[in-house]
Amino acid sequence: MKNLGIIGCGWLGNHIAERLSNRYEIFVTTTSESKIEEFKSKGYHTTLVDFPDAQSEMGEWEVVSQLDAIIITVPFSGVRGMQISMKDRQENVLKFLGDYKGQLFLMSSTGVYPQTEEKEFTEDDQPAENVESESFITNTFPNANILRLAGLMGGQRLLKNYNISNLDLLVNHIHYADICSMVEKMLDHQSQGKVYNVVAPIHPNKEEIINAQKDLPYTGERTTKGRLISSAKLISELDFEFQYPDPRYFHVVGVSE
Repeated sequence: MKNLGIIGCGWLGNHIAERLSNRYEIFVTTTSESKIEEFKSKGYHTTLVDFPDAQSEMGEWEVVSQLDAIIITVPFSGVRGMQISMKDRQENVLKFLGDYKGQLFLMSSTGVYPQTEEKEFTEDDQPAENVESESFITNTFPNANILRLAGLMGGQRLLKNYNISNLDLLVNHIHYADICSMVEKMLDHQSQGKVYNVVAPIHPNKEEIINAQKDLPYTGERTTKGRLISSAKLISELDFEFQYPDPRYFHVVGVSE
């Protein structure tokens, strides 16, 4: 059985670990002592570590040489993808990775794209070398995969459960199950040096989604207001089929179209 490391195992990392735990020995890091026993009960090897926004005496992860793949889910781009410099945190993570040689993934954000409605953005519109929160990894690990995640949804993360404004805006959302499927496929294919927008290919507006989740009809017209992110590259290159292509149905268990 291969070994998979997840640095910063929060909500998404936990879903990925659960999806892959029958195929990989799971090694995780957490900043919370309260989670150590929870992760151990699931059979994960757990390291308590923080990556402060200040320089620290960070050592190399003691298990790094044993890992076939590592997924980094620690945020580096600030709230909603804002490009806030986190150079010290970045340096601490690089120290933690040491001279790692295996497959590497960095979870980034579609927030790296400008807030404009002029077109549907593709990966070529914002090369990783131009994004501080991504280039720090690719400069050191040129074969790292960059996954730009849209708004994370699924489970209890549904729009109907939040106080939402700007209901006419189109959305860029992704269900966690599709992220897990995509990561698994990239692991199997031994993908290297890829940059992908990870976003459901259908973009309803917020009101459409909320009404669908509340089992209410939607009588308005689909707007064209809002920035759109394209997932065409990952669909083409990975022959990827979304289990949840339409955010209106993220609440329906096992849906696919």
